[in-house]
Amino acid sequence: MAAGIKINKRDLASLQKGVVKAIDNAMDDTYKYFKGITPKRSGNARRNTKYRKNQREIIADYAYGERLDNGWSKQAPKGMTEPSLDHFEKELDKNFRKLSNNREL
Repeated sequence: MAAGIKINKRDLASLQKGVVKAIDNAMDDTYKYFKGITPKRSGNARRNTKYRKNQREIIADYAYGERLDNGWSKQAPKGMTEPSLDHFEKELDKNFRKLSNNREL
């Protein structure tokens, strides 16, 4: 007796779209979070924090970005990257839970 698995292509395509949407939503929210925790004195760092949505990439486009990310500022003693990665994981987890419960994102 042979066992088989049937895959519904529509369900698979829908699941794939849901996964992409979950990642995009988590990334959009993480960009807002990253920008929000970026130190603000003159506003230059926040103003020059960019998000390349098609590459899912957040860029600290200013000369002292690495210093800020290493805790140079009292406003962001843990930097921005590590807290943002933690935030991204939580958002992704939340979005995948919604997806696994067959709820709209």
